[in-house]
Amino acid sequence: MSRRCELTGKGPMSGNNVSHANNRTRRRFLPNLNDVTLQSESLGRSFKLKISAAALRSVDHRGGLDQYLAKAKDIELSANAMKIKKAIAKSGSEANALTS
Repeated sequence: MSRRCELTGKGPMSGNNVSHANNRTRRRFLPNLNDVTLQSESLGRSFKLKISAAALRSVDHRGGLDQYLAKAKDIELSANAMKIKKAIAKSGSEANALTS
């Protein structure tokens, strides 16, 4: 599995190790990824995702997985996250049709 956040698309970056003698060697900066289980209120089930710590804070700030995915750009999301987003949108449209 790639080292990429499923919600934000953050991946490894490259840079230099710089020694005291100013010698430069290439290195990789890896994102802070965590395996988390997030609960979807509209679907009533949980999903296991590999997301960055910054994305986890953003999900908490926006009020949960459903609200985060509603505002997220489709380009940044992984295939798994896109499936969840479409399922949430579908369940939301069905709920709106029932209440109207």
